[in-house]
Amino acid sequence: MSDQSSTNASWGGRFSEPTDAFVARYTASVDFDRRMYRQDIQGSVAHAKMLCKVGVLTEQERDDIIRGLEEVRIEIERGDFEWSVALEDVHMNIEAALTKKIGITGKKLHTGRSRNDQVATDIRLYLRDEIDAISAELTRLQQGLAELAEKEADTIMPGFTHLQTAQPVTFGHHLLAWNAMLERDYARLQDCRARMNQLPLGAAALAGTTYPIDRFYTAELLGFDAPTENSLDSVSDRDFAIEFCSAAALIMMHMSRFSEELVLWASAQFRFIDLPDRFCTGSSIMPQKKNPDVPELVRGKTGRVYGHLVGLLTLMKSQPLAYNKDNQEDKEPLFDTVDTLRDSLRAFADMAPNLIARKDDMREAAMRGFSTATDLADYVVRKGIPFRDAHEIVGKAVGYGVKTGKDLSEMTLKELQQFSTEITADVFDVLTLEGSVAARNHIGGTAPDQVRAAAARAKAALAQR
Repeated sequence: MSDQSSTNASWGGRFSEPTDAFVARYTASVDFDRRMYRQDIQGSVAHAKMLCKVGVLTEQERDDIIRGLEEVRIEIERGDFEWSVALEDVHMNIEAALTKKIGITGKKLHTGRSRNDQVATDIRLYLRDEIDAISAELTRLQQGLAELAEKEADTIMPGFTHLQTAQPVTFGHHLLAWNAMLERDYARLQDCRARMNQLPLGAAALAGTTYPIDRFYTAELLGFDAPTENSLDSVSDRDFAIEFCSAAALIMMHMSRFSEELVLWASAQFRFIDLPDRFCTGSSIMPQKKNPDVPELVRGKTGRVYGHLVGLLTLMKSQPLAYNKDNQEDKEPLFDTVDTLRDSLRAFADMAPNLIARKDDMREAAMRGFSTATDLADYVVRKGIPFRDAHEIVGKAVGYGVKTGKDLSEMTLKELQQFSTEITADVFDVLTLEGSVAARNHIGGTAPDQVRAAAARAKAALAQR
């Protein structure tokens, strides 16, 4: 990358001395915003077509510009393009290269626009593309979860509250709880995409332009729903970036929760699951170790995304209208959020369908902790005893089990009847783990038939995207 100390020719006419070399490097954004080169060229092609449509450019000038921009794109993708810090950003680098290729016509491309509305357009185009890519990875993860849930619809495990054994559930039901979170996340991403799909180009620096531009035509060419309504807001708005980072933070929060459970479940203390070896690493000193690095790293990267959200909110909190140089600082946190989220989803989408349930260990854990206590309380209530009294009866039975080391299902009928004479031999139908989960046979419940139906609905919905 070249580093010049001369004043930028695109705006240097009013200046009497060149920009200090350090200031040029300090204020330049080309090191990171050049990742938007495709979107910058895409926006410039549409702008040239619009300028031709309204008579500002001739057809020959339009065609020369489009041809030149395509040559620039090929050079960039081939790795032959020389990026210059002196030209500050992706926009001026591409425009300068275009002018070098096609001559003075290249300078006409910037008619009726400013870098302010240009960058606002580029970021929206870029983020729109990235939301589509991220949504695809999110869908792939959901598909993997739904398929695994269907497979594990009958696998019994303990359900927890306060990380204490609460009631038996199925592993498939638990996986579908993760999917429910991700379904909300997908909807938020689509909502964010729809709201940001307005075209800022044409707002120029802040007040619009005197040229007879057709913003609706440009919006149509670029796939935007409509042009933005207010030129001041158009160039200074970064709500869409903050909204995306907010949605990303929620997705990472959900994935961090998944990660925490995977880390616990893969431990020797739980032994609920095995993670595929390719998603784990070993220890340099302890040969027995199999470390769940992928979920641990996703859990750690969540804080990074939270930080970017707070950073963007802070960046915007006291900016007056319209555009300010502060907004150059929006890109690095946004780009890193995109990369972190997309990579985390990819890792989970690859890993989740390959989780191996240790069914016997899950079942054994569900047998501990009196997980069918609520089932016994419901049974006693159906015998005509008020719930509060039933709660006390079962609490005493659990206390007895703690002293004797017996689960409720392991007690004899005589032992259970010392707490209530209403208990009869049919009580053992509800004290089994299978009976407990099967009894919750309603939509949203953990009964295996309900889990299979829910997984089928999820797969059908995902197939429609």
